[in-house]
Amino acid sequence: MKLHPTLIAVTDRLRERSRVTRQAYLARIDAARGAGPSRERLSCGNLAHGFAACAAPDKAALREGRGADLAIVTAYNDMLSAHQPYARYPELIKAAARAAGATAQVAGGVPAMCDGVTQGRAGMELSLFSRDVIALSAAVALSHDMFDAALFLGICDKIVPGLLIAALSFGHLPALFVPSGPMPSGLPNEDKSKVRQRYAEGKATRAELLEAEAQSYHAPGTCTFYGTANSNQMLMEIMGLHLPGASFVAPDTPLRDALTAAAVRRAAAITALGDDYTPVGQVIDERALVNGVVGLHATGGSTNHLLHLVAIARAAGIDLRWEDFDALAAAVPLLCRIYPNGYADVNQFHHAGGMPFVIGQLLDAGLLHADVRTVAGGGLDAYRRVPVLDANAALAWRPAPPASGNRGVLRAASEPFRADGGLRLLDGNLGRAIIKISAVPEDRLRIEAPARVFDDQDEVRRAFEHGELAGDFVAVVRFQGPRANGMPELHKLTPTLGLLQDRGQRVALLTDGRMSGASGRVPAAIHVTPEAADGGALARLRDGDLIRIDAEHGVLEACVDAATWAAREPATTDPTAHQSGMGRELFGLFRAAVNRADQGASLFGVMS
Repeated sequence: MKLHPTLIAVTDRLRERSRVTRQAYLARIDAARGAGPSRERLSCGNLAHGFAACAAPDKAALREGRGADLAIVTAYNDMLSAHQPYARYPELIKAAARAAGATAQVAGGVPAMCDGVTQGRAGMELSLFSRDVIALSAAVALSHDMFDAALFLGICDKIVPGLLIAALSFGHLPALFVPSGPMPSGLPNEDKSKVRQRYAEGKATRAELLEAEAQSYHAPGTCTFYGTANSNQMLMEIMGLHLPGASFVAPDTPLRDALTAAAVRRAAAITALGDDYTPVGQVIDERALVNGVVGLHATGGSTNHLLHLVAIARAAGIDLRWEDFDALAAAVPLLCRIYPNGYADVNQFHHAGGMPFVIGQLLDAGLLHADVRTVAGGGLDAYRRVPVLDANAALAWRPAPPASGNRGVLRAASEPFRADGGLRLLDGNLGRAIIKISAVPEDRLRIEAPARVFDDQDEVRRAFEHGELAGDFVAVVRFQGPRANGMPELHKLTPTLGLLQDRGQRVALLTDGRMSGASGRVPAAIHVTPEAADGGALARLRDGDLIRIDAEHGVLEACVDAATWAAREPATTDPTAHQSGMGRELFGLFRAAVNRADQGASLFGVMS
């Protein structure tokens, strides 16, 4: 299939823009590969330390230099439901490695916080920064220089991006991401949302709300709505770092275990010791990143990836920009309706055809680069296949079904839910921002209303409880950027603003903070940059200023007389308010050093 002209144009611009930094990156990872397996260059003392605690067969293999040694970098903990299944993985991986003539070692662990637990709490102000801590931690794990490839065990919001940034720093090593799968479907997400809104109105008790939440989040596995965690899994598959069809297979099942064992065999097969060397720094190139952005648009994925994919790209020497997301959004149809952009959860999406169907549809429409390198080999066409266990309980792959199993959840590219990806770049005198409109009603794509200015999301809730949020308005929640307080997600606003919209008010959110994968029906201009704490225009806004958020034309403006606007002194906030308690005092260097949202909101500013 001929490639779509927009795909070609964006990829060409990205490649040309990144030429110098990408070449420098590739030269660096080529030098890191060196002249052969790193263990051969370790001293006897180095090597003895490296295998001292291994089981006897692994110790012998490492001592004699036979076969590949695979690093396991794990984000296991048993508080995150998505990561609890990883408790079994190290022994499963080690056994599979031995069967393949290789060894595997747990090289290190990385922190893994749950945004669902910290939502609306002080701990959420560490969430985005945890991505860079994870990258640093994974780099420490791999720094022992014992390994020929790495298996990364991680699922949730900042964890996969952090692991991938670290993997790209060791880009001479092959890297496979090994998922655990979603929990079984519980209380439907729309029912849970209704209870949340009733609670916001004071019509449901805390006990009723807790029961609804417990019925929704109820078992090991990934949360089943399509937020950042499940968007991560989509990206790892469409960018060629999972095995085909692996993203949404249920945890603790024979098929899941078979896929994990197959990932180990594949990791052993693609090291520099063999003839199919596939380093991650060559898998993640301009084409793979464009494929990731296309997948994000086609599935209605998390807005967090406007930060994460930019940071990941920079780790590979590639200058991905918000303009690239915007250009591709206009060309990529929305093929999925998964909550919060529809009624279905990821299990229903998977059973309707899931990632193999989506990838096949996008390939046939010329909207993906097929000629990429992947951990499975064979280019992206290999990802049209569905994993199954055959009559002998052996892992096999079969072609994806030719049609969606549920057109209310998943559709062909010829009959999409909407013609574009539902994401827009906004620009104007208030700065630049992102808005996700895939679930926003058509009559709410343009909001022009007075500002109600807040410096904290709890102030919005209090104003609602006091009956102060009447009429149409734009809730401006500022000083929520990375330099101010770590750029937390503002999910506490969703029930309140959703309820007011349901009452007929025209409302919107404008913030330099995040809303992540739970961005839904209420128009939300987020990630505003420059942020208020870094000289951004949000600091000049006052209650009553007319705000224009126009997603159709990409406009973000304060309709204020130019002389009045120029004469205003920017508002300030207490600089110490978010600097201590719950570990925040340890992250002062992060707040001071972090770059802008459109640069990835990362500590790592260089691209090579």
